[in-house]
Amino acid sequence: MNRIQYRGRLAPSPTGLLHLGHARTFWVAQQRAKEHGGALILRNEDIDSTRFKLEFAAQMIEDLRWFGFEWQEGPDRGGPFAPYNQSERIHLYRAVLEKLRVGEFIYPCTCSRKDIREAASAPNAENEEPIYPGTCRQKRQSQIVNHKFSWRFRVPDGEAISFTDGNCGPQTFVAGKDFGDFVVWRHDDVPAYQLACVADDAAMRITEVVRGADLLVSTARQLLLYRALQLTPPGFFHCLLVLDETGQRLAKRHDALSLRTLRGQGKTPEELRLDWGQ
Repeated sequence: MNRIQYRGRLAPSPTGLLHLGHARTFWVAQQRAKEHGGALILRNEDIDSTRFKLEFAAQMIEDLRWFGFEWQEGPDRGGPFAPYNQSERIHLYRAVLEKLRVGEFIYPCTCSRKDIREAASAPNAENEEPIYPGTCRQKRQSQIVNHKFSWRFRVPDGEAISFTDGNCGPQTFVAGKDFGDFVVWRHDDVPAYQLACVADDAAMRITEVVRGADLLVSTARQLLLYRALQLTPPGFFHCLLVLDETGQRLAKRHDALSLRTLRGQGKTPEELRLDWGQ
């Protein structure tokens, strides 16, 4: 990757306080941008109004700055690919959805989570949704009357989706086995993570996505979206997750390890980074 062309990103969502796990992954993203002489972009993933709170958005930026993060483009700085708040980019996501619809890559789905759970033929891994059984694959939008529906991407069953991760090495996931047809637009008229992420990373010309290893399977899904939209995907670098004392990955409910709480205890960013070799 050319030093001038490198573009990395931080993409937190204001659904809770940032914790040490976020900080560790974001720090790697910042270091890689610096190593490549590139730019770091901050994107506020505030698209899900049912989960985010406005105060978390302000606290997020404050906590990132306190920890030592610096970005060249973002909601507070502007930039050539503004707006950097996902809630202001809905028209862009709708355009991407229409491309997928015209290309017949997606179909309307009226199944509830309960329907899918009950129809699942095999247990799914933790944090992974059950493999969709294909109940609505043959449905057309004109057949759905007075019923909310989501748009679901049709995966090529049996195809191996392979990529080489910058940190975890070669990866392969089989469509229809490791993951199934996935939602790209929710029944409450909100774009799903997979679509919004691909649309924004492509539009903002991100060259490498640094994120947690729990999203490795999501990369396979997103590569299918890049292909369907005829877009060039970025590189990927998935970081190992920070675990708590029980061996579970950190979540926003771990308030004791949030940056805000640790800061209130008098901890310094340098102290918190000691175990990272930074």
